[in-house]
Amino acid sequence: MASKPSKKLETFDNPFIARDYRIHMEIPEFTCLCPKTGQPDFARLILDYIPDKKCVELKSLKLYIWSYRDEGAFHEAVTNQILDDLVAVLKPRYMRLIAKFFVRGGIFTNVIAEHRKKGWKPEPAVFLEAFEEQSNTRGD
Repeated sequence: MASKPSKKLETFDNPFIARDYRIHMEIPEFTCLCPKTGQPDFARLILDYIPDKKCVELKSLKLYIWSYRDEGAFHEAVTNQILDDLVAVLKPRYMRLIAKFFVRGGIFTNVIAEHRKKGWKPEPAVFLEAFEEQSNTRGD
C-alpha cells in the first residue's frame, strides 16, 4: 500500500493573505467506530474555513481523516477533535466543521463546531450564489 493513515496535517502558504475568502470542502466518506459497540459510524464532513497565513494540503487531510477509521469516538468528540487539530496547524480566521452522521438506531446526528480567531470580524456577506450539493455524494 503506497499510502497509510496519518495524524500529520501539512500546510502551504495562503496565496491571497490580504483577502478573506472561503474554502469549502466536502468529505463524504468519513468513518470511525462507535466506542460502545465497536460498529462503524459513517459521516459526511463539511469543512468551511477562511484561511489566515496557511491552507491545509489536501492529501494530508485525506490521510488524517482516514486515521479515524479504526478509532472509537463519540460523534461530538471526534468532530471537535478534528476542528481543534485543524485550528492548531492552520490558525484560520474562521473555521466551521459540520459532521452529518448517518442513521444509527433511527437517529441522525449532526454536530457543528466553529472557531473564530480572536478579533476577527467577517466582512458583510454578499450572497450571489450558494454551493450546490455535490452530485457524487450520498444523502443530504
